[in-house]
Amino acid sequence: MARSFQNRFREEWFDPRFWGDNAVPVTQGGRGSAWFVHVGPEDLVLRHFCRGGIPGRFVHRDYIFATEDAVRSFAEFRLLHSLFRKGFPVPEPVAAGYARRGLVFYQASLIVRRISGARPILEFASAEQAPVWHAAGSCVRRFHDAGVFHADLNCMNILVADGTVYLIDFDRGRMMPGEVDDRWKAANVSRLARSIRKCLGNLDVTLRAQLWQSFLAGYGR
Repeated sequence: MARSFQNRFREEWFDPRFWGDNAVPVTQGGRGSAWFVHVGPEDLVLRHFCRGGIPGRFVHRDYIFATEDAVRSFAEFRLLHSLFRKGFPVPEPVAAGYARRGLVFYQASLIVRRISGARPILEFASAEQAPVWHAAGSCVRRFHDAGVFHADLNCMNILVADGTVYLIDFDRGRMMPGEVDDRWKAANVSRLARSIRKCLGNLDVTLRAQLWQSFLAGYGR
């Protein structure tokens, strides 16, 4: 838990019902499982870990419990805490928790500090915003050069605020061993390319290609 919240944190913070009208659903990229919450002067984001894709249609929030150390919210908190302390552009982690469900399952939650004024990169879809995409490429390259694997690199997980590019949502993210080859980096970039084609599918093809080339130039390819 972040030190600045140790004396006032309550376990109820992980329940959006506790916040009442102060819990505002995240409408973009939240899967209906993330909320903006306000604590005094602080703006935070509460996220419940949920399954995506086909599995998410049947098992929404339950994960199989192995050990407390392997709880997904704890793993993401540890990674974010390490990256934030090293100066990487990620949200500051505030608290992580989980609740057991019987002997087999658990549900996980994470609270991070909200990045003020942040907007997803897909909102910067004009020729004049090409420098933003170049900066995004440089940002992703910085993480890759440090061996940081982002399991879900997509348009909604790249945010821009006051000219700074941030990466968010590091569920299943991890530090890659030095001896591993670089194919995971190419797979990361390819995943983002698919997300751009999907999210910006209605954008002029030439403009979309221009923005993507700006990203790749920033990435160094």
